[in-house]
Amino acid sequence: MLNKNNFVYFACCLPPVFASSPAQAQTYPVKPVRVIVPFPAGGGLDLIVRPVMQKMSEGTKQPYVMDYRGGANGIVGMDVGAKAAPDGYTLITSTTGSHTINPNVHAKLPFDVTRDLLPITNFAEAPFVLVCHPSLAVRNPRELVALARSRPGELNYGSPGMGGINHLGMELFAQRAGGLRLLHITFKGSAPLLIDVMGGHVMLAFDSIQATSPHIKTGKLRPLGIADQKRSPVAPDIPTITEAGGPAGYELISWYGLSAPRGTPAAVITRTHAEAAKALKDNLLRERLISTGVSPVGSTPDEFGAVIKADLAKWANVVRAAGVKVQ
Repeated sequence: MLNKNNFVYFACCLPPVFASSPAQAQTYPVKPVRVIVPFPAGGGLDLIVRPVMQKMSEGTKQPYVMDYRGGANGIVGMDVGAKAAPDGYTLITSTTGSHTINPNVHAKLPFDVTRDLLPITNFAEAPFVLVCHPSLAVRNPRELVALARSRPGELNYGSPGMGGINHLGMELFAQRAGGLRLLHITFKGSAPLLIDVMGGHVMLAFDSIQATSPHIKTGKLRPLGIADQKRSPVAPDIPTITEAGGPAGYELISWYGLSAPRGTPAAVITRTHAEAAKALKDNLLRERLISTGVSPVGSTPDEFGAVIKADLAKWANVVRAAGVKVQ
């Protein structure tokens, strides 16, 4: 029986009889598809996945059932997905952090992302923003680097947890800026982190453009730069970190992707990608995502696989240099 607290349905009519295996390969999906979200409902991943799945449901005439399995920065849910039956009726969503950072910072995971998961598509991407409390005497990354060098180990920054993308994004910034020494303070989530930055208890943070934009508009946070190679259409006045004098080529972008358990039929991967790509071409859906600072992608399985491979290598280097390990 489905627990109404853990699942969300996108309603479509179910066919009265499910197809046999040969027909199923041609007509997939013929019954509801479970979509594991390895974070609590209402988070950044959920807010992107839900509208995409709703549009895919319209195309396939089948419901996609959101199954929230939060815990351990995405590890719990991804483990459930990786060990699910590879029949096409369990899909797994993930982020840069849960898919490519976790394997580098955790000594041992109960699954292997390259062995146990098949990439389907990267739904969308969103950049992070480097923000500070308005009292900090810096206006851009160049001034921040100079201040941090003059006060080694004194400037603090916060993140929602050790080994997460916010934490390692600042480690990458410090490394690319020539080896800055900053004090790391952890929080139990993005919301309490930003509250303390706005309160002046923490000076710096990297967080998503979705989370920081409302506070930037009210002046409670000062943006120092957007961690992308281009400016955001929802915040065109914020220069990129490179533009503003920070490390050349610096970027901190989270992607939001879809995978399937290893062994899932190729026909299922192809059909699911096609439906996702079609959904992401819908003008209303694209406008909805772009209005929050998110860029729709819809990459192919091979393209998404290449992104995962590159990110695994990138974060391995950052983790090694920073000496970060979570048991």
